[in-house]
Amino acid sequence: MKAREIALLALQETEKNNTKSEQSLHRLLDKHNPDKNDRSLATELVNGILRFRLKLDFMIGRYYHHDFNKAAPVLQNILRLGTYQLLFLDKIPGWAAVDECVKLARKYKGRHISGIVNGVLRKIASEPASTFNETLEKMPLHKRLSIEQSHPQWLVERWLDVYGEEKTRSMLTSNNASPLTALRINTLKTSPETMFAALKDASVTFSTCMQERFILTRDFDACKPFIHLGLLTVQNPTQAIPCLLLNPLPGDTVLDMCAAPGGKTTFLAEMMQNKGSLIAVDRYPNKCKKIIQRANELDIKIIQTVVADARTIQPEKPPNAVLLDAPCTGTGVLGRKTELRWRTSPEKLKELTLLQSELLDHAAGLLDSGGILVYATCSVEPEENALQIERFLKRHPDFTREPAPVSLSLTDVNEINSSTGSCLTLPGEYEGFDGGFAQRLRKKR
Repeated sequence: MKAREIALLALQETEKNNTKSEQSLHRLLDKHNPDKNDRSLATELVNGILRFRLKLDFMIGRYYHHDFNKAAPVLQNILRLGTYQLLFLDKIPGWAAVDECVKLARKYKGRHISGIVNGVLRKIASEPASTFNETLEKMPLHKRLSIEQSHPQWLVERWLDVYGEEKTRSMLTSNNASPLTALRINTLKTSPETMFAALKDASVTFSTCMQERFILTRDFDACKPFIHLGLLTVQNPTQAIPCLLLNPLPGDTVLDMCAAPGGKTTFLAEMMQNKGSLIAVDRYPNKCKKIIQRANELDIKIIQTVVADARTIQPEKPPNAVLLDAPCTGTGVLGRKTELRWRTSPEKLKELTLLQSELLDHAAGLLDSGGILVYATCSVEPEENALQIERFLKRHPDFTREPAPVSLSLTDVNEINSSTGSCLTLPGEYEGFDGGFAQRLRKKR
């Protein structure tokens, strides 16, 4: 099976089963085992189509003579496959992109539909880019940016209202760029200096951030041996900020309320130098199992997993530190989780803010007096972040914001003023950093 068909099946599966595109793609690549070039092309097609879906649909809708939203999903994705190649992949001849998609249409929908695919794609291939740009220029800013940068219009409108045009453009552009891979150095098994030397010996090009605890690279494949050895862990530095704000000490009793997939859990254990008690909670047994598997690879011994709903968990001993990395819309990681931008909605935002409030209230009751609570999301929406904290503090006057216990030097030149114990990063603001929010709170004695 060739790249385009694998990409088509991955897109179909992701949409039909509401699965992660990465999982669907990897399963199909492992099953059909294409050569390196087809593997690379399939990956490019899936990620690119999910990222630029709105822009592709707008182009297709100009020449598809029915309601494209009501077309069969397989026809939608075949036309997206062809349009993406025509617009974004200069190394693929236009005729080849059209011909391969016509063959796919004939195989999955028959000769009549293959004729429609042929006609639509040939018209798109012949349209000058200037015509498309002139059409966009006549639109209001929020609609133009939505199509141009392929983000839901409601989200673009929100960001323009909250962050203004310059920051919104930066976030949209960042979400559509190929992301760097970030890796955390496991200080239980090595030192930054030793790791840097090993990476240079392996010809890995990288930069450092977060006080040299993390590296940023595009040479992920060359880093895989170090990951398998437990020397490095894939984790975006934004996801480390809540751990640094919590700042657990060796011997502490720490509760990670929403632990999966375990990146923050294992970082907390490394910070605790493998001393103390760290309880990781998740609703799903398979996810708890994976946390322990990864902990073993990292030589971490202090993690205990509990299968439970974080809203009802009752640890035997009140923890003196709680991390609540709450379920959220994920609008800070849309560049890394490409399909997520099409799955979130204003209704989902309201639903999640209520869940976050429940989790925060439960966390407040679990924490020992004088203890530290850090609340975090991978969202950039105020309702899930600063406004959520404001509402919490009104309900819980026994809590107060507390300054960060350590300097949050993100890069060599950027340091966050964390006198309020909070940190918000936006996509595109710091190279390699996702968007996200974290707040440090202390429970009064």
